[in-house]
Amino acid sequence: MSDETLFPGHVIGPTYYFYTSFEEHLTLLLTGGAGYIGSVIARHCIDAGYDIIILDDLSEGNARSLPQGVPFYHADYGDKETLVAIFSKHRVDAVIHLAASSSVPHSVIEPELYYRNNVCKTITLLESMASHGVKKMLFSSSAAVYGEPRYLPVDENHPAIPINPYGKSKLFIEDILRDMAAAADFQFIAFRFFCAAGATQSNGEARPNETHLIPLVADCALGKRERMIVYGDTFPTSDGTGVRDYIHVADIAQAHLLALAKINVLSNTAYNIGTDSGYTTLEVIKLAAKVIGRNIPYIVSTQRPGDPAELVASSGKIRAELGWKPAYDLEQIILSAWQWRKNPRY
Repeated sequence: MSDETLFPGHVIGPTYYFYTSFEEHLTLLLTGGAGYIGSVIARHCIDAGYDIIILDDLSEGNARSLPQGVPFYHADYGDKETLVAIFSKHRVDAVIHLAASSSVPHSVIEPELYYRNNVCKTITLLESMASHGVKKMLFSSSAAVYGEPRYLPVDENHPAIPINPYGKSKLFIEDILRDMAAAADFQFIAFRFFCAAGATQSNGEARPNETHLIPLVADCALGKRERMIVYGDTFPTSDGTGVRDYIHVADIAQAHLLALAKINVLSNTAYNIGTDSGYTTLEVIKLAAKVIGRNIPYIVSTQRPGDPAELVASSGKIRAELGWKPAYDLEQIILSAWQWRKNPRY
């Protein structure tokens, strides 16, 4: 487990022990490694003893999140010349592919951008990997591949019928990875993230145009926003607002370390990363008000296109096969995000 502590008030979860089945030390390329999730994964990989290289165009990432001394390429991950330079200079053993356009509402408005940025550029990355003999990838997929759940919690056998271009782009990439694994000596693990949230002392959400619920709630409590906007209150849920499964970003990083250790024996598959528990938007706002100790006003607006009513993960497969379990609950997630938004490091 990373030796980086979370914010005061957190109950530190169980210690994870890692082994590597590779004979040689691994060097990892992280696309999107300066982003919110990528920056936390990067520090956990360093703490676990891996060498890392970060490739990020900083459109959503932040240069100040980068660990000192790590090779950094400020470029688009779909840039062929940059990829050739990286793979020619460094002996890369595996790629952790996090870079993507990732807003569901925006994907409905500009779908071509999501297919170009997510699918086409990933193909370019995979072509460059193949030409340089790099045969392992951990891919950041999304719960959006499932669409409207037919049952809850959603397990990996649930039909994948995405209802927005973002989810479709992630599913296309998963299909490409499966085809590559069937055709050649290639191994991948796809992680279907549910709602990543929370912060560590070093890294948190710092995007210029924040859209995620929990950091926006913290900003509202800080007076940086006049009120929260709740998008829709007529979903078939307990209070009419959408239900989501929130997972601490440090727990996501732990899943990647476990996968790196076992990719040789558990490759070419997908895992949910979630907690088996869902919360409505209003439940999150009310719990945040309790944890933070401040009133959080909100108004109800119209439902956004492409938003499913509920998304809650079944984490049985990742628990059984990777030995993973979440260490942080929603209250701890909110507290860490609040501490970060009060005093961000960047």
